[in-house]
Amino acid sequence: MDTIGFVGSGNMAEAMINGVLKANVYRPGKVFVSDVRPERLVYLREHYGVRTAEDNAELASKADILVLSVKPQNMSEALQSIKDVIKPDALVISIAAGIKTTNIAAVLGDVAIVRVMPNMPAWVDEAASVLFANEKAATRVEIARLIFLSVGKAIVIEDEGLLDAITAVSGTGPAYFFLLMDEMIRTGIELGLPEDVVRDLVLQTGKGATLLAEKAAEEGEGPAQLVERVATPGGTTEAAFKVFSDGKFGPLVGSAIKRACERSRELSGG
Repeated sequence: MDTIGFVGSGNMAEAMINGVLKANVYRPGKVFVSDVRPERLVYLREHYGVRTAEDNAELASKADILVLSVKPQNMSEALQSIKDVIKPDALVISIAAGIKTTNIAAVLGDVAIVRVMPNMPAWVDEAASVLFANEKAATRVEIARLIFLSVGKAIVIEDEGLLDAITAVSGTGPAYFFLLMDEMIRTGIELGLPEDVVRDLVLQTGKGATLLAEKAAEEGEGPAQLVERVATPGGTTEAAFKVFSDGKFGPLVGSAIKRACERSRELSGG
């Protein structure tokens, strides 16, 4: 593949860089990075052997594939910095939540754009990434998909409007699990368990539950059926679930996800 450039080098950009290099999708010399933090560029250059650019314009002039990996609130400034130098045939990939392809095209012009919602497990090559390509990028979306396959699963959709809900479910989703894990660890300590013991138990339980849910899905079963298997009538799980139910756990989770979806729409101006 040709050169790839990352405008912004935050956590997700670094996870992607790590992934494409490990998967041999790119060699370090074909990867460019720009960032407003000089120390960050020094770290990436020394740690991964990638090439760094003094500014976004220099990077955009060199990259055949351009990954916009800045925060949504910084996107406008980033687009303005590259609009006059981006290659006409560049493939632009945006991983900024809530920023529509039409918003990007309004500044960059008639270019191929793929909008992607990845998530944090990209760090361990277990990301769930969803891609949408505008009309100009329709024949090139598989190039973008290959990049995201290097850090996990990657799905292409044809309706960009679904990305707000996807952001709320999978983009933000890992944090929901982290929050539950943190509360389980905290409570285990309150109940007298050593911190290292309860942490290992919670992490292994989360890992095992996920693997079991995947196996059940292959057999046509969903999480609800697994709940029924664990929640023996009159047992400890049922007792815990009674507290969840009284506290309206289900509606609370639903409301939180819907609010995340609304926020994604707010970011896009929709």
